[in-house]
Amino acid sequence: MAPILCIAGPTAAGKTALALAWAVRRGGVEIISADSALIYRGMDIGTAKPSAAELAAVPHHLINTHDAAQSYSAAAFARDAHRLVADITQRGHTPIIVGGTMLYIKALMDGLHELPPADSAIRAEIDAQAAQQGWPALHTELAKVDAASAARLAPGDSQRVQRALEVFRITGRPLSAFHASAQQILPPMPLQLVSLEAQNKAWLHQRIAQRTALMLAQGLVDEVQGLKKRGDLHLDLPSMRCVGYRQTWQMLDGEFPAAELAERISTATRQLAKRQMTWLRSMAGRQVLPAEEGHAAQLAQLLA
Repeated sequence: MAPILCIAGPTAAGKTALALAWAVRRGGVEIISADSALIYRGMDIGTAKPSAAELAAVPHHLINTHDAAQSYSAAAFARDAHRLVADITQRGHTPIIVGGTMLYIKALMDGLHELPPADSAIRAEIDAQAAQQGWPALHTELAKVDAASAARLAPGDSQRVQRALEVFRITGRPLSAFHASAQQILPPMPLQLVSLEAQNKAWLHQRIAQRTALMLAQGLVDEVQGLKKRGDLHLDLPSMRCVGYRQTWQMLDGEFPAAELAERISTATRQLAKRQMTWLRSMAGRQVLPAEEGHAAQLAQLLA
């Protein structure tokens, strides 16, 4: 398989705009989203989802595919991405992968390995422990038994901290050891990884603040209120842990005043961007484009 172009980078760096410009310029391109938030229907404002016009201009995949009550994993993404690349290529088109969910991109680069199935009893046990002690305490516990997994996971990443602890409690082996030695069930996908990275941190932070202000002006609070009124969603779901949605939900629950919401979202987004950059720096072979100047012409020159 020829390498597939993958445009990655931290949130608010301009990945969507660059990908759309490149796709229109080149023609015959279909975009596969590698963003864990864009899969959810009804979550448009806080995810900075491409507009209807943008979605119509270039074929997109893995956007609006799931309900907010559903979960979606890196393994499911890898399987879907392999299938979509084959389908798009068969149509004579060019697939490109675009997004900032680094665990998804890593799943493509590393391939999938056979792991122990979920154990509902152990998950319930971990959830009960988290309710008492908090997820940062469980992250500390994970660091003692699987330092490699703990190093790449944020203390508040409850879904992935839970899974890493679950695997260890089922098998007595760290999840990182399974990634290194377990039987491969899906091969690595060859990627040409182009990373859109801000050379000036203040520039990215300003972009994040501007994006947050725009989301709030567009009605993020109303969007979250509508999701909250459904009655079947809660903050432990992956969808509601998305940056912007969690903070808005907490504000609506009265955990802090509305006047603090913009700064809370911006702070959480900056922290997300920092984690994304940590992932990217660990990925071999990435080609860096300055986000401040990330135009399609530069990408064309890089790929020439």
